[in-house]
Amino acid sequence: MKESYAFKDSRSAGLVLGANDRNLGYLELLLGTELFLKGTMVSASDPAVPMAALFTRLEMVAEERGGLSEAEIFMELQALGENRPVQHGPDSLCIAVAGRTVWPKTAAQERYVLALRSSQVVVSSGPAGTGKTFLAVAHALSMVLGGKKNKIVLTRPALESGESLGFLPGDLSQKLDPYLKPLYDAMEYLLSPVQVKRMEEGGIIEISPLAYMRGRSLNNAVVILDEAQNATRGQMKMFLTRLGEDSQAVITGDPSQVDLPKRSDSGLLEALQVLEGVDGVEILQFSADDTVRSRIVRDIIKAYGKVKGD
Repeated sequence: MKESYAFKDSRSAGLVLGANDRNLGYLELLLGTELFLKGTMVSASDPAVPMAALFTRLEMVAEERGGLSEAEIFMELQALGENRPVQHGPDSLCIAVAGRTVWPKTAAQERYVLALRSSQVVVSSGPAGTGKTFLAVAHALSMVLGGKKNKIVLTRPALESGESLGFLPGDLSQKLDPYLKPLYDAMEYLLSPVQVKRMEEGGIIEISPLAYMRGRSLNNAVVILDEAQNATRGQMKMFLTRLGEDSQAVITGDPSQVDLPKRSDSGLLEALQVLEGVDGVEILQFSADDTVRSRIVRDIIKAYGKVKGD
């Protein structure tokens, strides 16, 4: 059966379909049929989902965000299947950073953004590509640039390479750069490298190895502990007790990627149990269905999840 959808105008069609209709092929893949575009009318035969419902949603989101990426189209298709309303307008759960707007793309991300707004300690765990680190960095930048916090402290265990930091070249910042690259990638998506560098030089962004946090008191800051699955139980307790009343801690990690000699030594795994029910602490669990990095990453995570003993 043939279905059609008429965009409001050519501008709306362009926002949904992208420059040179680059999103058209992706939409055909998702709908399982060929799309035909004539002016502001798009039509198809036997689409996998109701065209009017999907394109109405996409048009609304595209108008709000100034365009759509493939990931955003896919997430809106998922949200349609879950009957979730479109997030838009002044009450939407967006994060504003230096003129750019970051939007949660799944129900879990929406809960995450709410937790970041309301809780002093936020613990998020789940597989790669679910936006845990990116949303934490976006939130931290918005708090600092909005004048609500004085600085951002970035930290993570330096474990993966199996080398001591002392054997890596450069000063402390240069030694940590390889370990903190995912955090820098998130920041440089939202700000220019020059802006990030200036914030570092001004002490607004501070990097510190987790092992060096002992004895400190962190005040008026957003503190992000990334790759927390590789923090030991002692390190996790030490980190959490550095927090001042006017600071916020955001802890992110993937329990399936513990690199410690003993998985049971992971501070993240212990924290997920110990902190449950503590006032001011919010714990969020992401799943493979929340993966927004790409469809292939989501499918890879699900495939590995089926392997016995993984």
